[in-house]
Amino acid sequence: MNLLPKAHEEFSHAEYWNTFFKKRGKKAFEWYGEYPELCEILVKYIKMKDDILIVGCGNSTLSMALYDVGYRNIVNIDISHIVIQQMLDINNGTRPDLVYEHMDATQMTYPDGKFSVVLDKGTLDALMPDTKEATLSIIDKYFKEITRVLRNGGRYICISLLQEHILRKLLSYFPTSGFMFRIARCHEAELKTRIEEGSSVPVFVIIATKFTKLSQNVLEIALIDGPPERLSTTDDVISAILSAQQSALVCNSLYKRSVADVGEVSLDLHRSGDKHPRYTVYVLDQPRIQGAKTYAAFIVPQGKETDWLFSTKEGRQQVLKSAQRDRLAIVTLRREHKFDNWDAVKTELENCILNLAPAGLCGKNDIPFLSLGSDVGIRNICYEGKSDISGSFVIEEVEKDGHEFRRLVFLNNPYVIQSEARLKDAKSRRGKTKKIADPGFLACEHHIYMSTGVNAVIDLKEQDNIMIIGLGGGGLCMFLHQCFPKLKITAVEIDNTMLKVATEYFNLVLDDRMKVEIADGIQYIKDVAASETKYKAILFDIDSKDTTIGMNCPPKQFLEMSVLKAVASCLMKNGLFLLNLVSRDKSLKQKIKNDLKSVFQSITCHNIQDEINEIVMCSVEKHNAKEWKNRLRLAAIDLNKQATARKLSSFNESFDDSTLLENLSTEL
Repeated sequence: MNLLPKAHEEFSHAEYWNTFFKKRGKKAFEWYGEYPELCEILVKYIKMKDDILIVGCGNSTLSMALYDVGYRNIVNIDISHIVIQQMLDINNGTRPDLVYEHMDATQMTYPDGKFSVVLDKGTLDALMPDTKEATLSIIDKYFKEITRVLRNGGRYICISLLQEHILRKLLSYFPTSGFMFRIARCHEAELKTRIEEGSSVPVFVIIATKFTKLSQNVLEIALIDGPPERLSTTDDVISAILSAQQSALVCNSLYKRSVADVGEVSLDLHRSGDKHPRYTVYVLDQPRIQGAKTYAAFIVPQGKETDWLFSTKEGRQQVLKSAQRDRLAIVTLRREHKFDNWDAVKTELENCILNLAPAGLCGKNDIPFLSLGSDVGIRNICYEGKSDISGSFVIEEVEKDGHEFRRLVFLNNPYVIQSEARLKDAKSRRGKTKKIADPGFLACEHHIYMSTGVNAVIDLKEQDNIMIIGLGGGGLCMFLHQCFPKLKITAVEIDNTMLKVATEYFNLVLDDRMKVEIADGIQYIKDVAASETKYKAILFDIDSKDTTIGMNCPPKQFLEMSVLKAVASCLMKNGLFLLNLVSRDKSLKQKIKNDLKSVFQSITCHNIQDEINEIVMCSVEKHNAKEWKNRLRLAAIDLNKQATARKLSSFNESFDDSTLLENLSTEL
């Protein structure tokens, strides 16, 4: 039999409740848990000697349970005379002192200050299904009556699901009416509902304590274990509650269904009082599932979160397949925090990982924690800064594969390494050892292909000029400067902060062959075109701050026809335009290539394996495909020889000239 109302507003009508309780008879109807689930919170705020008023009592067993454990001064009221009579009949012989009275909570007949506790379990939720004028008028009367019958120091204790409109109404009244306001969460009630019903919603307990003189608003939340957290504004309270509700909704959905069809679900995990999330969790499912399921958590060591396997959806799907579990929770450790060790991280995550488990899992002990090793990795912040153009950034050092690396990371895109250098020991003039960036290490594979393109067009015996748009940490500039002793490099960087980063933390050396122009790249190219200065190569290696257009590199303005024509006019006859193109949009990439072909005579494209980077080489001259491919092959071989001759030994570790041209496509 359907006992739920057809429309929400029926909850606040006496007629609805009379019908409801007639149909249920003597079977208890419990809103949001019973005494065993609520007692841990209730005993904190209700003392044995308190005078207790339970409003909208219904046929709940809560007051009987309180009576049975020793509370004696309990008065129950309800708008339904039928349920009041039922409860009187039930308790007449066994609990003679338990008072039940037929009364409207918005028009109580009790004297001022009669009670030290007003207990509301679901009544406010029933009275306030919406924010219509008539509803708000009822709630105003209800709150004023609660305030009137409570004595100074008394508590209004309200158990509620805290829909947003109810939360806002509570916050608009009690803190401004001299009440200290706290919201706790009842996890036991939620757990029982989840076990019995297969899902649950967060159950909150509001404790509003009345004071005649309160010098300032006191707003607190206690949503997790530990002491309450003091918040500054009502907006902070609303944000915290909505976040808890949204998180519970996600957990319920994950419990009931697979996310294989949507790929993955991600959540940020916060610790009370922290400004930044402590962990990010990605939940993935295999596209199967019947019966009992296997589930595991995978902790990504610090410094590895930017690897392709963990920073991309495609990579995380690969981790899921390798783990051979029906569901996998991949956890990354956020750089804003310190982590002691593996066991501490595991203990901190256990309950959350359990909440993300699928239905059919036997228990907490069935969830293994996996990783690449037995520790959480090491990450040290060297410097934190802010750029007017790129926003906040960090320079951090991590250990990976037996080496130390220094990285530049923009915090608006924390899973992308903007620049990376491998560190090596070097002795100063005074004989002291210090860590410096190794100029022979190219962290980005696309830099190898750009360097090959440069080597294909320059004359090693001449002081040829090239231009690089985008400095970053200066790794590509530093390598080319070291590898080609006569090459003259002009790097153009709009952000003066990046020049400081490159010179102070990535050991970029400025001299007569290496200069950095702080300028807008587009305007600089157009100015150079007007001056008729020519370059052997122009390289675009610049990221876009606007990812909404489906392209990460370069910014779309750099590929406008006027800019491409200016680039072409800046190149020498045998010069080369090298573009690092990063986009997942195939139609957008094709349009860009069509535009390039309308300006340049020949273009070749190189797709980098396991990356979305594509290096496009454009020439103002028409090339024979076979001859050009052979020229690039020889340039790749010679690049390796040059690096060896210049003692850039670490370059050989990532360089394989036999595979360099495997994915080359020529569009001449």
